[in-house]
Amino acid sequence: MQIEASDGTQLYAEAHGAGIPILFSCAYCTTHENWRSQVAPLVAAGARVLLWDFRGHGLSGAPHDPARYSIEQVVDDMGRVLDALSPGEPVVLAGLSFGGLASIHFALAHPDRTRALVLVDSGPGFKNPDAQAKWTQQVARTAEVLTTRGFDAFVRGKAAITCVGRDLELPAAIAAAAAIEKQDPVGLANFGVHIAGPAPAVIDELPSIACPALVVVGAEDKPYLRAAEVMAARIPNAEHHVIDGAAHIVNIEQTEVFNALLIAFLKRLAGGSGNADE
Repeated sequence: MQIEASDGTQLYAEAHGAGIPILFSCAYCTTHENWRSQVAPLVAAGARVLLWDFRGHGLSGAPHDPARYSIEQVVDDMGRVLDALSPGEPVVLAGLSFGGLASIHFALAHPDRTRALVLVDSGPGFKNPDAQAKWTQQVARTAEVLTTRGFDAFVRGKAAITCVGRDLELPAAIAAAAAIEKQDPVGLANFGVHIAGPAPAVIDELPSIACPALVVVGAEDKPYLRAAEVMAARIPNAEHHVIDGAAHIVNIEQTEVFNALLIAFLKRLAGGSGNADE
């Protein structure tokens, strides 16, 4: 379905099943299709699975006006998607990489609408100005590659590890790559330069998050191992899991292990506890 954002941009979303609602947000440059391997198992386990695409991504609108891209707009977009798919009910917010950071921003702005967080191969942003500058430059280079060279090199070259995983022959990776290649490079570039790159850090706000959190990272995703430790340590009610044999796209590379962790976490929430020891 299409949901209208505050500026008229159409946001793509879909819903599956019934039960505890969980909204999946994708990594920068990827789409809702990256989460397809989670849909059937979670629905079978009694969850209501909500997928969507950020503006500039997937099947959502991709405005070419840079002024229509901001982290505040992303938070508002998420709220409108939840208004349509889960009105009046707090939702588990799950996100990979930038999708995790966006979920934290939403949870901080709307704690009453956030039942729990699932932060996958993600981080809280950069407090160090030099680190932030390097990240912003890296995202800008990615945006330039997309607009000048297209998606073929992106999903089959060195960047594949950050968008579809390391095994390009997996059916889930093939489907994810096909969806990525259909996107508008200008919309993605705008999103990267104006949102993903300069997104404000939330590390100092993590102790104020009261809801349960599941922090997951691939054992071979070296850039995010420390970030996962920091988030798990600073969020009061968080549990931390490192999945062996996986890098950045852990939900595709180790689907069964990832799904099992997530299903167990959702069952604890449904039972009234987010504590891994209960």
